[in-house]
Amino acid sequence: MAIAKAERLMNLALCLLGTRRPLSKRELRDSIEAYVEAFGPGNGASGSDDSFNRMFERDKDDLRELGLVIETVESLDGDVGYMARRDSNRLPPITLDAEEAAALGLAAKVWQQARLAGAASGALQKLRAAGLPEDVDPYGSHGALEPRIPVHEAAFEPLMLACRDRRPVAFDYRKATAAHPEQRHVEPWALECWRGHWYLAGWDRDRGAERVFRLSRITGKVRSRGGRYTADVPDVVTVRETVAGWAGETADRSARIRLRTGSGYPLRAKATSVRELGDGWDELEIPYGHGLDAWLVEFGPDVVVLEPAELRADVVDRLRAVAKG
Repeated sequence: MAIAKAERLMNLALCLLGTRRPLSKRELRDSIEAYVEAFGPGNGASGSDDSFNRMFERDKDDLRELGLVIETVESLDGDVGYMARRDSNRLPPITLDAEEAAALGLAAKVWQQARLAGAASGALQKLRAAGLPEDVDPYGSHGALEPRIPVHEAAFEPLMLACRDRRPVAFDYRKATAAHPEQRHVEPWALECWRGHWYLAGWDRDRGAERVFRLSRITGKVRSRGGRYTADVPDVVTVRETVAGWAGETADRSARIRLRTGSGYPLRAKATSVRELGDGWDELEIPYGHGLDAWLVEFGPDVVVLEPAELRADVVDRLRAVAKG
């Protein structure tokens, strides 16, 4: 069974790499002997069509997991085709010294307790095949360091794959000020972790502008959509700056808040001044930028905004929205 699957995947990969135009599922089904033997020609019964579709999607995902870049192309008639361009699947020789290998091993170690552990291990195996010295142990270096990045959101993995494959997605998103989620159609660019929270940066098709979405506010499943990106993908540095700005890191003024004594240590770390008020409260001056209102809401009754007035109003609006459910 393993040999048969490997042969089927190899034939599918050769078809996708050898074509000069996108091939539909039916064309691929009729071109690969294993599909024909298992399900018959492309005009078979609906039951065989469903079984073939499931196997084809699994095979396509397996090839992508192995590193093959497969493009999904939608024609003007709405037909979907697949191809793997040779220029997108050609890599230069990889040479790594011991320090570079150790850095990659440390990065892969971050994911060993997450759902990407298999992908991280597979990546290191590919580096071995590409010439990583056998005497270099990426996991053994810097053994005293135990980096961890928590990933609790179910939306992380499908969005990570969508960013990698440049596939538009749709999902239901609930803003902090809204009682109910609404559907968003997004061209995902990159995922960034900020202050322990994961954010997706991308192009919001409904609003025609770049937006940042906090993964914890995505409800339901992330659904893939066909077609190409309609907006240019910016450089990764620009994406990080965008996330930083929306997450409240870009501050151009100050805010004064009251903070309960013994709480809100992340706020205290950002404060430019702290003054004890007594009665279990302190007064802090903190940088004020986009997204600060959403951050302050997370501290609930331990924070009271003193000024500016618009920040206080934004926090009150968010708390009322949360109270309404």
